[in-house]
Amino acid sequence: MNKIPNRKAICDVLLKEAETDKDIVVLCSDSRGSASLAPFADTYPEQFVEMGIAEQDLVSVSAGLAHCGKKAFAASPACFLSTRSYEQCKIDVAYSNTNVKLIGISGGISYGALGMSHHSAQDIAAMSAIPNMRVYLPSDRFQTAKLIEALLKDEKPAYIRVGRNPVEDIYTEDNCPFEMDKATVLAEGTDAAIIACGEMVRPAYEAAKLLEKDGIHATVLDMYCVKPLDKEAIVKAASNAKVVVTAEEHAPYGGLGSMVSQVVGAECPRKVLNIALPDAPVVSGTSQEVFDYYGMNAEGIAKTVKDALK
Repeated sequence: MNKIPNRKAICDVLLKEAETDKDIVVLCSDSRGSASLAPFADTYPEQFVEMGIAEQDLVSVSAGLAHCGKKAFAASPACFLSTRSYEQCKIDVAYSNTNVKLIGISGGISYGALGMSHHSAQDIAAMSAIPNMRVYLPSDRFQTAKLIEALLKDEKPAYIRVGRNPVEDIYTEDNCPFEMDKATVLAEGTDAAIIACGEMVRPAYEAAKLLEKDGIHATVLDMYCVKPLDKEAIVKAASNAKVVVTAEEHAPYGGLGSMVSQVVGAECPRKVLNIALPDAPVVSGTSQEVFDYYGMNAEGIAKTVKDALK
């Protein structure tokens, strides 16, 4: 079982690249520990800025540094970064089109028992609604590393959401297909299309394996690039399927499910079912306990597909 969280994969890439790229600067809001960025702060103190618990300042200062030619990576809990500093993300980063990469750590329900105040079940919808803002939810540590490497090569704003805990590997270091802003096809089938992002990709992939045992063949898309959305991949998968099921660690409104429904409805009408968190404060527990409770696991996804095909 993998013990390396996606947030550490981000730090590892930044540590390596900062050896030769002194324009990389990392900013935190009293979150270097929870962001796994303490090694970066220790190794490159002159390229690290601790803002304290001041998320709005975190984003504005990052934008200012970007205007000076720096490659700014601003890390803060996703629940605060996507709400408390929303105006700064909208104006200072996106409207000004600055080279700031916003890293939302401990996304979704990672904080478990801390409840709704610390959950970020709205960030996909909120960040995707901002013009010029790209939104990414990498599914494992290898894809996270590939994404950060790619983002270091461009100068456009982006929001990256990662969870708090390690997730089981989907890819390997030697086999991690990655194309910027293109979904990865993990399995192919003509009965159903399962489209997932972030931590829901693994259970979606496992659900396809369970369905295979029952003679149901599903296409599985790792839609790490929520915005820009890979519409071509969605249309291709949906066109070859009888039903489309989306899975996301997000509220049922405005997220991946809503986006996929718009595309499918316009291009190749099919039944679309969205597996997501409820429109209510979620129950307390670990991420896996919450996922199990709401059927956001391999068994739950497989059941949704089978029920839709009846």
